[in-house]
Amino acid sequence: MKTFAFKIDPLTGEEYYEVYLRGRQLLNDAHLNKASAFTKEERLSLGLDGMLRPGISALESQLDRTYEAYQRKHDDMERYIYLSGLQDRNEPLFYRLLEEHLEEMVPIVYTPTVGLACLQMSHIQRRTRGIYITPENIGNIDQIFQGLSQPQVNLIVVTDGERILGLGDLGSDGMGIPVGKVSLYVAAGGVHPAVCLPICLDVGTNNPRLLEDPLYLGIRKPRLRGAEYEEVVEKFILGVKRNFPGALLQWEDFAKQTAFKNLDRYRERILSFNDDIQGTGATALAALMTAMRIKKSRFQDERYVIVGMGQAGTGIAMNIRAALKEEGLSDEEARQRIFAVDMQGLLIDDDPQLEGPQEPLAQRRTVVEGWKLDDPSRIGLEDVVRNAHPTVLIGVTAQPGLFSEAILAETARHSERPIVLALSNPTHKCECSPEAVWKATNGKGLVATGSPFAPMEWNGQRLQASQCNNMYVFPGMGLGALVCKASRVTDGMFLAASRAISAYVTPSQEATGLLLPEMKDIRKVSAAVAKAVGMEARNAGLGRLLDDDQLEAIVLKAQWKPAYAAYRPGTPVQG
Repeated sequence: MKTFAFKIDPLTGEEYYEVYLRGRQLLNDAHLNKASAFTKEERLSLGLDGMLRPGISALESQLDRTYEAYQRKHDDMERYIYLSGLQDRNEPLFYRLLEEHLEEMVPIVYTPTVGLACLQMSHIQRRTRGIYITPENIGNIDQIFQGLSQPQVNLIVVTDGERILGLGDLGSDGMGIPVGKVSLYVAAGGVHPAVCLPICLDVGTNNPRLLEDPLYLGIRKPRLRGAEYEEVVEKFILGVKRNFPGALLQWEDFAKQTAFKNLDRYRERILSFNDDIQGTGATALAALMTAMRIKKSRFQDERYVIVGMGQAGTGIAMNIRAALKEEGLSDEEARQRIFAVDMQGLLIDDDPQLEGPQEPLAQRRTVVEGWKLDDPSRIGLEDVVRNAHPTVLIGVTAQPGLFSEAILAETARHSERPIVLALSNPTHKCECSPEAVWKATNGKGLVATGSPFAPMEWNGQRLQASQCNNMYVFPGMGLGALVCKASRVTDGMFLAASRAISAYVTPSQEATGLLLPEMKDIRKVSAAVAKAVGMEARNAGLGRLLDDDQLEAIVLKAQWKPAYAAYRPGTPVQG
């Protein structure tokens, strides 16, 4: 049953919620609960009289009380559990707290702490969020969707739990990722929480630890594969289209082959994108755009080594390739500047292990003829760095310390200001620390990492590494695509997003080495991304015909600010 509806008073123009719950049920609803902030009128009209202490406490006072409790938690996991509990009790208060302390709490509600939480989810979860679709209940998907209490669903984040961050197959314990992403859509993008839905496709797991864990709450079967798996996904997509025809769907943390297949199969059929491929690529591209501005360089003047050709690495390489082509290079000229390294070593065009998306990124065999190699049967990272003379190093491998002192020193020989993007997270899986880069480059290296690192003083100068967080892209991308009513998400929209993000970095921030805006400006950045996405959709004939000022105004209007709405009692209309 729907618990409330968005309403506007036709006489006064007041915006309010028409609420269908009463008494204890209302207090137990996470989105509707105001706790001590219910007014006297609301307490009487909604059956709350006597259920609350007499004092009426404004949201600001509740924030002080809640932050005090948060600060008493002694480690990050306890802080994660506390914030999850708050989100389950009182969403407006949770999001206001998150917004007020964004830089402090994003590492708790998302990377790196969310990874640790997913590893223990069946042990720490107090209350479920979102919905779980399984092979057993997929036939009831319409009833499941129609039974949601939300007034509407505009945005869905879905995972099947097979590749959670750098942690692998976590089955339905991976639901922590869609829940975390929805939190960032709200906090960073301003998407209303009542229209967001996290979903897990629980199709089993091949993780023996989970299958043997008596507390694991997911399906205890090997992961579904092949045609049976694809049938579940197809029925899921059809269910989304029937029930939420205008919703945007974000694919999250699927395994590489599944992710590319789903993206290619459904990107024209449903408004959707894959954050691990497209969001990561666009965020890294924004960082590189800023680095080029700092270096007064062009993309075609650099040589790129990308290690780890999964979704993230392939997405980054494809974005760099697009930037090179935009500067006028041919496909072949772009290929010559990108050296893609995966488990088998440097990708070569005659390698039988090459996968579809990797083929345009593989080097020609003739390029490596004459290279000095440690092992003639395999061209490893050290060989590539020694022979290709890169000026840009990008790692998405989850291999800590991969960018060794020797590799960083060799890269620094070929550029006064080398660019290093060590993007794996959580923190302990980072390819190198910013400090290692600055030591190898006498403080001149430009660095971005997947997890946050503290600034550093170097020879009297403050140096900062940006966190190359997809949060700079996906909230604004989702908001923009929804606001402009785009019919699909295109590569051009992601390129527009990258430009908007990079343009937000100020000269004073560039002077400290920042390649991305500061996290405190994330809502403004998301608004700029949403506007850029809307403009690109409009110009491509895929979105609303609004001029630039109208787009900006509607984006700002759409950004929900965490606050308590006014309530009036109502009775749901029976369908």
